Amino acid sequence: MLNTVLTGAPTQHPPLLIVHGLFGSARNWGAIAKRMAESRQVITVDMRNHGQSPRADSQSYHDMAGDLAEVIMAHGGHADVVGHSMGGKAAMVLTLTRPELVRRLLVGDIAPVAYTHSQSHLIAAMRGVDLSAVSTRSDADRALQSEVTDRGTRAFLLQSLDVKEKMWRLNLDVLDAEMSGITGWPQIDGQVETPALFLSGAESDYVLPEHRERIKGYFPNARFAKLPGAGHWLHADKPREFVATLHTWFDA
Repeated sequence: MLNTVLTGAPTQHPPLLIVHGLFGSARNWGAIAKRMAESRQVITVDMRNHGQSPRADSQSYHDMAGDLAEVIMAHGGHADVVGHSMGGKAAMVLTLTRPELVRRLLVGDIAPVAYTHSQSHLIAAMRGVDLSAVSTRSDADRALQSEVTDRGTRAFLLQSLDVKEKMWRLNLDVLDAEMSGITGWPQIDGQVETPALFLSGAESDYVLPEHRERIKGYFPNARFAKLPGAGHWLHADKPREFVATLHTWFDA
């Protein structure tokens, strides 16, 4: 099963399962989990080929959804789910294929469509770091600068670097090989009545007006909202507002 981190104790509410995006991990969501654990138990996971979770040859959304279903079944069989980016797509596939497991869904800044922006250049940048010469995270940051100019992106990637073991806590080979599937969207039919909130960053272009019809095709009860001043990493850009939205949506 996926590596899981439990925050807080069980309450009358179903647990909240938090599903990170590409190159992320459960630890990225620690602050959000602590805030949400004031009212319910929170389950954060490392997705397959990320963090401390098992390595696998596939990163397909059906396989990722199966992993999430296994986690929910191990924690009572019913959960609220929030997923960001890749994790949002996995959460959508989970809800579409196992709707009995999901009470309410929040999808963070992603739509059920194929995107064209490959992230393989970031994998190439991570592969290009000579880890034998890295003694501190700052060393690795300097090594990434020429290929990854955005400081925030470098900081995010470096959260997956184990400096002591001189290794990335990511299965870079499989993630690179599966990139077209990760940025894509699987063939999937049907729709579910599950309440679903599609929360976007107001400064992001990942969820466009033309995506709404497709979203409604899968989730006819979908609602839409935007976080002012937030980009794709809306939970990091506006953490307080993000948590407030989670409480409003999941405590309803």
